[in-house]
Amino acid sequence: MRYEVKSRCFKNITSFYHNVARKYKHTYSKQLMFKNIVEAYDAMYRIEQTLPRRRPTLARWQGMHMAHSGHWYYAYTIDGDTITICDACHEQNMHEETN
Repeated sequence: MRYEVKSRCFKNITSFYHNVARKYKHTYSKQLMFKNIVEAYDAMYRIEQTLPRRRPTLARWQGMHMAHSGHWYYAYTIDGDTITICDACHEQNMHEETN
């Protein structure tokens, strides 16, 4: 299996934990922030191996597959032996966006 990860995934994960660190600066250490970021990144590479395929719950992810690991949900497509991870969303943000 070959994995391609869109930059949006890395940005979503990193910005989420940076915001947590900013909000809880007295209780959430940088070490824990980096640990959480690395764990979320590593989980993307377990898609279709140990993370089961699920039906997407968000309308914007229709036509893709979804996987869940820990607090993160990932939307991805499969083309041959290439898995392209298109989006990552923390469980707290798993809702439809309204404008």
